[in-house]
Amino acid sequence: MTIRPRRSVLYMPGSNARAMEKARELPADVVIFDLEDAVAPDAKAKARELIVQALQKGGFGNREVLVRINGLDTAWWLDDLKVVAANPHAVLVPKVSTPEQLVEVGKHLVGVRAEASVRIWAMMETPLAMLNAREIAAAALDPQTRLAGFVMGTNDLAKDTGARIVPGRAPMLPWLMTCVAAARAYGLDILDGVYNELGNAEGFAAECRQAHELGFDGKTLIHPQQIAPCNDAFSPAAEEVAWARKIIAAFDLPEHGNKGVIQIDGRMVERLHADMARRTVAIADAIAQTQAA
Repeated sequence: MTIRPRRSVLYMPGSNARAMEKARELPADVVIFDLEDAVAPDAKAKARELIVQALQKGGFGNREVLVRINGLDTAWWLDDLKVVAANPHAVLVPKVSTPEQLVEVGKHLVGVRAEASVRIWAMMETPLAMLNAREIAAAALDPQTRLAGFVMGTNDLAKDTGARIVPGRAPMLPWLMTCVAAARAYGLDILDGVYNELGNAEGFAAECRQAHELGFDGKTLIHPQQIAPCNDAFSPAAEEVAWARKIIAAFDLPEHGNKGVIQIDGRMVERLHADMARRTVAIADAIAQTQAA
């Protein structure tokens, strides 16, 4: 399985052609062209045209490009799906609360003749989504859903539950970890929600570190100035990569072929640590390849 870095994931209004043009030069791993919250109702049709033009022009290099459509309870989402003719990497579906919604989107992707490579990402941002996280993640077992990952929508979650967004995010930790566990159980990637205080660099860095420690693959962003510190937080440190390579090399020795536990530099290391080490190295190598491109 190919591992792609998804450390920094920047939302950009689909109605802003200049911003989407700039996306080709930004060091974000992923950009999300937004048709939902960032676009006024009377601008949605034009935004679709601009997104299609941007995708057809290409030039995004190794960056993944997602398109966030409007919710399935709106009049716009079916027209939004027509942008898949320009082959974004994935469609981001907001306010997913049940697996049936993903099946519905998958059916319509077939109807608009989306390439098989176009995936679906689900925004986890409703109270019902938190209660149904396992069932929603399990929808990935159905190829028709094309489900590849979760994106946390922490602002909407706070609005709908009344939970406060505070430093350390204690009110949200149970939901964040529920979604991480569900995603990992079914082989999905998962991205943390946005950080709202653009002027609080220290707070943003702390939340990036927390998200990394909680097991997220990356974080969604609302401004280009957040990209660099986010990339730093989610990139394996040089010493971590070196240690991972040492673990892999040790377990690859013929004399350790059947061992579940070995000693390296005075530390007991299990074979599961070798599996973790291979993922760390794969991510580090993918990041290096992205930077070299």
